[in-house]
Amino acid sequence: QVQLVESGGGLVQAGGSLRLSCAASGGTFSSYALGWFRQAPGKDREFVASIRSSGNTNYANSVKDRFTISRDNAKNTVYLQMNSLKPEDTAVYYCAASTNWLGSFDSWGQGTQVTVSS
Repeated sequence: QVQLVESGGGLVQAGGSLRLSCAASGGTFSSYALGWFRQAPGKDREFVASIRSSGNTNYANSVKDRFTISRDNAKNTVYLQMNSLKPEDTAVYYCAASTNWLGSFDSWGQGTQVTVSS
């Protein structure tokens, strides 16, 4: 079982930037697909971005061209660079790992709060 710990959240003005980090321990990090999800108050958790072990990436339309997901297998860390932030990006952000053959995300971090003020 892999353990995930997010960091880097905080309060930022609209138009600003933040970089989230997610450090993993246990398991075989380089073989996992990794993702970022977010949950705003009163809303369901939604997909933000993912990166496969191959490096291929996928983004939600709402963040495409503003957010960039990347991974450093030597540091067992996945990042989410968030630029041009909007108030609607306010949410708790979670990183996740897919450690099973089905490809579903089965390990989750505790989340980090991102608040974007207008």
